Amino acid sequence: MNVIEISYTNLPELKLDIPLQKFCVSVLERLNINNWEISILFCDDVTIKDLNHRYRKKNEPTDILSFCQDLESVDNIIYAGDIIISWETIKYHADIFNVALDEELKRVVIHGILHLNAMDHQTNLKDEQMLLLQEELLKDVSGERIV
Repeated sequence: MNVIEISYTNLPELKLDIPLQKFCVSVLERLNINNWEISILFCDDVTIKDLNHRYRKKNEPTDILSFCQDLESVDNIIYAGDIIISWETIKYHADIFNVALDEELKRVVIHGILHLNAMDHQTNLKDEQMLLLQEELLKDVSGERIV
């Protein structure tokens, strides 16, 4: 059983918990991943900018950060890691990329899960293997709603 913990800092609670938990479990099942625990934190641009600067030496906000753990099992649960999402940046990206907020949120959550699963990309070009899988998964779960 996969467990998804959701929290908020410097934001009001967005009331996305149950649909987001269901969505994450659905993505993990499609990846044949079981017994993971993931923490998702929604924050503002100031918070994610600080984290981005501290851990990636980039002094700017970003939409998502993923922090992988060692993937060691404790009582048959694997603490996969943390996903940090800037609510302000994903709203901005949805607007400038002309996509629904729900789609952009699903895209970044899938992106974070793939990073926690040890996938990476060198560029943001669409032919990157991780990004191809991200878009394939996004199509697979297009009928599911979070927002």
